[in-house]
Amino acid sequence: MALVTILNTLINCIQIYSVLLIVTILLSWFPQIDWYKQPFAAMRQVTNPFLNLFRGIIPPMGGMDFSPMLAIISLSILQRVLASLPISAY
Repeated sequence: MALVTILNTLINCIQIYSVLLIVTILLSWFPQIDWYKQPFAAMRQVTNPFLNLFRGIIPPMGGMDFSPMLAIISLSILQRVLASLPISAY
């Protein structure tokens, strides 16, 4: 029973982190945002290390950075794999 709770908590944390990633990505389109002020600095501090993993894989093409898309897709796949584990059915 505790394993189910831990698994569900992990799935929920991934979902919250995905939303935070999307908000950070959307806010990056607005150049007037000062990323050194709160709460934006905290958002970037939490999301940039994960996004940087994918920025090394996919370089920007035509001035567009497609690495956040890969990051969100990978989190979605991880969330689905965790949700489909047989343990979550108990």
